[in-house]
Amino acid sequence: METCVAVVPGSFDPVTNGHVDIIERACKLFRVVHVAVAVNAAKEPTFTRDERVEMLRLACAHLPEVTIGTFDGLLADYAVAIRAGTIIRGLRAVSDFEYELQMAHTNRCLAPDIETVFVPTRTDYSFLSSSIVKEIARLGGSVEGLVPDGVRQRLREKFEQR
Repeated sequence: METCVAVVPGSFDPVTNGHVDIIERACKLFRVVHVAVAVNAAKEPTFTRDERVEMLRLACAHLPEVTIGTFDGLLADYAVAIRAGTIIRGLRAVSDFEYELQMAHTNRCLAPDIETVFVPTRTDYSFLSSSIVKEIARLGGSVEGLVPDGVRQRLREKFEQR
């Protein structure tokens, strides 16, 4: 494992400014940051895997240390495959911590050499989730300031089609 390589996993459906904040902060701590879009066959995402990857590429274009990828299966296996020494998880509230701690312990059992680092969100993003963003967009509200510019347009297009 490489201690200077981290993975930031998530569904990113869609990527929010809160996600970008966590990714930017991870870049201050690690030489290489892999942003990994989780593909979960049990979930029906709003955006396709390729759309999510493209939105992340646009949102992270200013971060040369970031690479974007996808994984289907166990995060621990993906982290081992890309030689990441650290998994980065953002925390918005205490309610996130319980779930994330459980996942960190599970990943530690599956891949003992990989550490999990929790990064608290900025206060102004502590309420923000992809689900909330999609609900606002679906109901015709403004998501300005909540998502990167290119994502705002994608949300508008997606919900105008329905």
